[in-house]
Formats: sequence, C-alpha cells, structure tokens
Amino acid sequence: MVKKLKAGSKMLFLKMQTLIFFDTEINGKKIVVLIIQKASGQPVTFKKEPFIRIGSYTKPLRDYPAMEVRLWDKLRLTNFEKLAAKTDLQKVEVFKLLDFACYFDLQNITLPSNQEGMLHYVLEDEIVIKQDNGLFTITNLGAILFAKKISDFPTVARKAIRIVQYEDDTKLKMLKEYNGTKGYAVGFEGLLDFLGGLLPSQEVITETVRKTVTKYPMIALREIIANALIHQDFTVSGSSPLVEIFRSRIEVTNPGTPLVDINRFIDNPPKSRNEALSSLMRRLKMCEELGSGWDRIALECELNHLPAPKIMLYEENTKVILFAKLAFANIPHEEKLWSCYLHACIKYLTHEGLTNSSLRQRFGLEDTASAQISRLIKDAVSKGFIKPFDAETSQRYMKYVPSWA
Repeated sequence: MVKKLKAGSKMLFLKMQTLIFFDTEINGKKIVVLIIQKASGQPVTFKKEPFIRIGSYTKPLRDYPAMEVRLWDKLRLTNFEKLAAKTDLQKVEVFKLLDFACYFDLQNITLPSNQEGMLHYVLEDEIVIKQDNGLFTITNLGAILFAKKISDFPTVARKAIRIVQYEDDTKLKMLKEYNGTKGYAVGFEGLLDFLGGLLPSQEVITETVRKTVTKYPMIALREIIANALIHQDFTVSGSSPLVEIFRSRIEVTNPGTPLVDINRFIDNPPKSRNEALSSLMRRLKMCEELGSGWDRIALECELNHLPAPKIMLYEENTKVILFAKLAFANIPHEEKLWSCYLHACIKYLTHEGLTNSSLRQRFGLEDTASAQISRLIKDAVSKGFIKPFDAETSQRYMKYVPSWA
C-alpha cells in the first residue's frame, strides 16, 4: 500500500517498500523523481519478480543465471546497517536529526563539550559517515537507533516497533495501541515503561520490603523485545517488530527467521544478521551480554513458575509467546514437555542435571506431585527431549540432560 508523507509546502513523498517518489515544481513545471534504494539482502522486486538491467533493457533475473549468482554474492556482502539513510547533510542537520545525548548517556560517557568531539565517537561507530565532499551521511544503524523522529528516515520508518493491547485472548477488540516514533535506543526505556503500565501488577512484601510484581517478569520481556529488534531481518518489507498483549499471554513478533536452531537458543553461540546493531545495543545496555539472553529469559520464567516461552516460526517471521501463570494441570502437555526440555538445558549449562525434585520446584509443585513429574520425565525421554545422564544409576538418583548433550 502506498503511503503519502507531506514534507514542506511544495514537496510530496510517496513510499512503497524501497521505492520513493519525490514530487515538486521547478519553473512552474511538475517534476517527479523516482528513487530506488540500494538493495540489501535481496534484489528489489516488482510484483515479486526480480529484474536486472542488461544493456539498455530490463530483463527478468531468472533468465540470466550467471548474473544472478554474481548478484547474490554481492548482496550477501551488503550490510543494511551501513547503507545510507540520509546523505549530503550539513553538520547542523546531523545534530538536528539524531539524539547524540542518548548515545553518550546510555554508555555512561561524558558528553563532549563541542560537536567535533561528539562526531569523533559516532564516526568511529559508523553511525555517521563523512563524505568526500565534506558533507555527512547518516547510516541506517544511526537512524534505527538514534533518530529523534524515525519517520524522518524512509529506509527505516516502517521498522518502528508497535504495541497493541487486546481486551481478551482474541483480536476482536483492541484497547490500546502504541506506535514507536523514535529510534530504538532513544525510545526503548519509554516503550518498556508504557508496556509495564499496561500489565496487571500487585504489591507484595518479602522480608519487610514492599515491591511491585507484574504478571510477567519485566527482565524476560525486556530481553525478548531486545532480541526481536536485534535479530529482525530488515530486508522483509511491510513488517516491523510487534508486541501484542492478550489477557493470558504476550506475543512478540519480528520480521525474519532465526539463524540458529530454536532448540539450541540457550547453549549455542549467538549469531545475528545485524552484527553492528547487536554489538551497539549491548554496549548501550539494552540487552544482556553476548550469549546470555535466552538463558535469562528461560530462567526468569522458571523462577516465576511460568510455562516456558514458546517460539513459533513462520515463512518470514518469528514469534515468541510468554504465557501468564497457569496451574500445572492446565498447562498443555506439549508446553510441559518444552518447559522440561528448557529446564534440562539450563541445568546442563550449570553442570547439573534435571531431577524429579528440580522439575517439581521449577513448576512450583509439592513433593506429592512426584508421580506426575515422573510420568512427564518418562514422556520427555520417549519423545527425544531429554535422556538419562547415566542410564545405569538407580531411579532414585537419576539425572537427565538434553538429548543433544
């Protein structure tokens, strides 16, 4: 769908995926310029068909396999984060568009006393690039993280995060909606505050300390949302990170599918298609240190006796579902098995093993539930989720590890 954006009294921008139409008047004559952004990750398509210029003709790419191989090789080396979001900017325009104070504040770096000092840092991080003509380019990395108004940057404007709250467990009635207007780093804490305000909470007193506890652990939610921002596929058009709040669950969806097997999220070294974004967001302390994010998510769910977070893959999207607390009897069996598997992963990483006792504690059950947990463990073994650490050990001392261990 084409979206119209007014920019000044004599300018009109039309944006459709990677196409931008610039409409203005010169000497009383209407001039229209079509700008096609440089491709990143995949070729620009028309009606889902990629084309290529051969001499003075535009031909379907599929008819030229040798050219297609060369093109894909080049696209694989193209990094979305380093592509230009805005070019030919004066220094004053750069400072008008980006929130430099946020960059220094989140890293606990003393704000330089002049613009040249500030530019030194952001040039090193390739948030801004100095052109040969003395002007400046703001990269997609700079725009997506530090834009004061993300709509100022057509290449990333559609990647602003959204929060939608529904009345119940369906999408029939929407209660509230939040549309991000700033770069991720600039607006992240405000987004989390808004999200926390929508979640049911209660005050509890532990060891004479009064604290507010939300329905879902905010540490886990923070990490899930940060992961959605970091690992999204920016080449997927018409889609942005989305947080949906239902009565008994929260769904966080991002464009793109993981580069790591979802069964190995906890133990595998992390892999991201957006390395610069991932590295900088961790330096800005927007998420956990390298590799510990999913460990923390799963552990927070265990500590709060929630079902394990569910991961669902679609053709062009990944969805993580965080469930509210349920009585053990009401948790679907497949979710119990998944919780059992993730518990085994966490125990394995701490050089321990899953036991009947540890799994009871994970679900918040009493000793009387030992038989139920034994049946769950037996089923998890039979379906290949876990395996005995030592099959010769007596049943009383049996420990279990993930099936891949």
